[in-house]
Amino acid sequence: MKVRVGISLCLLGHPVRYDGRDKFDPLPARELAEWIEWVPVCPETEFGLPTPREPIQLEDDPDRPELRGVRSGTCLSCAMRAFCRRRALELGNLGLAGFVFKAKSPSCGLHTAVHRGEAIVGYAPGLFAAAWMELHPELPAVEAEALHDPAVLGEFLAKLKIEQ
Repeated sequence: MKVRVGISLCLLGHPVRYDGRDKFDPLPARELAEWIEWVPVCPETEFGLPTPREPIQLEDDPDRPELRGVRSGTCLSCAMRAFCRRRALELGNLGLAGFVFKAKSPSCGLHTAVHRGEAIVGYAPGLFAAAWMELHPELPAVEAEALHDPAVLGEFLAKLKIEQ
């Protein structure tokens, strides 16, 4: 029986990013699919943002960043935080054993740059990643890019109780 794990949808090759592209990663998409049943999630499109769309970024306070449109300055923080919390709760009810996130994403990154003007003032998890980790601190969470390190991959699979 496969272990159910959440994953950022763009990593599976779906063109849901702000620029209408994907971030396909063959390691989770193909190589780990033997042991893992992926549950794909894209908080930005599920929230209702179109593809393509204005880029968004985390801004202001790294301890509680705001989510804003890069060009328009439109603040999406309150509505997106509420959505992300609801979605993380729903996904928790599906019996997921962990999550693989897309690095640097304002919704899914675990260590995403927080901007103030042109400067980076710190790093914080994206809004969905933050909600997921707050509600499911006992479950392993990793950025897909880190899985390319054999030690990180081995640790993640061990936490999922997957033996290769």
